[in-house]
Amino acid sequence: MAVLDEIKHPWVRGWIDYGKAMGETRAILMVLQQRLIPVPEEARDRILACTDETTLETWIARSLTVHNTDELFD
Repeated sequence: MAVLDEIKHPWVRGWIDYGKAMGETRAILMVLQQRLIPVPEEARDRILACTDETTLETWIARSLTVHNTDELFD
């Protein structure tokens, strides 16, 4: 991962960041699905639209313990 972090070209960096965000959103949705937590379309859209790494990491951690998607976003 260190090699990817050293890439400076904005176009390449943007695609790498996008790929990371997509992986994190998929992880959140997968955890919620495996825990049998319903994900309304509005919540799914909000998760998929997020590209902020800190927010996504917070949601990943929360997805392990929440009882519904409202708790995910609190």
